[in-house]
Amino acid sequence: MDNLLRDLLIRHEGMRLKPYRDIVGKLTIGIGRNLTDVGISKVEALVLLASDIERCEREAATFPWFSGLTQIRKYVILSMLFNLGLPRFLKFEKMLHALSGGACEQAAVEMLNSQWSKQVGSRAQELAYMMRHNDWVRV
Repeated sequence: MDNLLRDLLIRHEGMRLKPYRDIVGKLTIGIGRNLTDVGISKVEALVLLASDIERCEREAATFPWFSGLTQIRKYVILSMLFNLGLPRFLKFEKMLHALSGGACEQAAVEMLNSQWSKQVGSRAQELAYMMRHNDWVRV
């Protein structure tokens, strides 16, 4: 990419890291990316996903019990962090307490005993199964 063109476009378009409506009402992000008409490519979606996974891993690592979980149970926590975001995840106080004591069965119960479980349906069922059984759900 030509850096002069890049700098020109950044100067003209600006850089906005959160979605906004442009002057004609198109949902836009970044440096004038028209999400309404152009969207993003599969490659761009995967780059965003990789960044989000890294953020979730950093957040999960702040819990002292996280490193002691099996890989499958770590995936459960990462999936929940991805879906909920850290502030909403922290509201699962009973689940977090259960995990701090190594009680994965109780953590699964607490996952299902939530408004989130009602909202996401089969996702919560699958993740609770994984937490309870330390195994993948066969889909």
